[in-house]
Amino acid sequence: MPQYTESFEKAFDPDTKIYQVFQVLKDQQWHCRECEYAHTGITQIAGGSGIQGLQRGTNSRRGMIIQSENHYCQNCRRTTRQDRWQGAFQSAVHGGSMPEAFVEAVIQVFRRRDVIENTKRQYDQLTVDHKLPMIRWNEKSQELLTDYSNLDHEYIKAHFQLLKKSNGSVSHNLLKSRACERCVKTGKRGKPFGIDYFYSGGPNWGPSEEKDPSGCIGCGWYDFDKWRSSLNRLTRRSR
Repeated sequence: MPQYTESFEKAFDPDTKIYQVFQVLKDQQWHCRECEYAHTGITQIAGGSGIQGLQRGTNSRRGMIIQSENHYCQNCRRTTRQDRWQGAFQSAVHGGSMPEAFVEAVIQVFRRRDVIENTKRQYDQLTVDHKLPMIRWNEKSQELLTDYSNLDHEYIKAHFQLLKKSNGSVSHNLLKSRACERCVKTGKRGKPFGIDYFYSGGPNWGPSEEKDPSGCIGCGWYDFDKWRSSLNRLTRRSR
């Protein structure tokens, strides 16, 4: 189990149904929606009191990165929808999930392009990612980054990007989440896929304040498109 699970668990109210769902998922194994949550009394386990609620997070806890797939259930003796916590976190969406209109606007602005693989994908294969990870948010950046009524293209391009959801392998969102957590813990910035390059700054976290957003600028996980463009310019000049 990850070392941070215990402290994360303390953010829940133990008398809530969502806490009961967390208790099922915290072992990071696959769990069947049809037979493993009956004790919670939740009729829509995928909704806000269950899977989606854990994915969204709250003001006091981060969202969980949860993978959902169809698998054969030995108890149900048929293929059912199942979920597994991947052991990592993502930025919480405060005050509820991103409105559908905002998600659609982001996907349209980026033309359904997964920023890392530079590939056009279907809507259900994409995740809207805050460039600045939640663990680096302060009060000012939180207010800015949850302005989901703002559909201005420049606002969206400045603060969001599209990542590929998991298709059975480790998702890009999970890789970013782990890199950001290591950065906070060690002060060493992330190197996407082991590539030791930063378009601004160096390998060490610069600001004295751990929630100074400027410290993320230059890291590939923060703005992968800008990072790749800068790296391409560098390699062209060296030819």
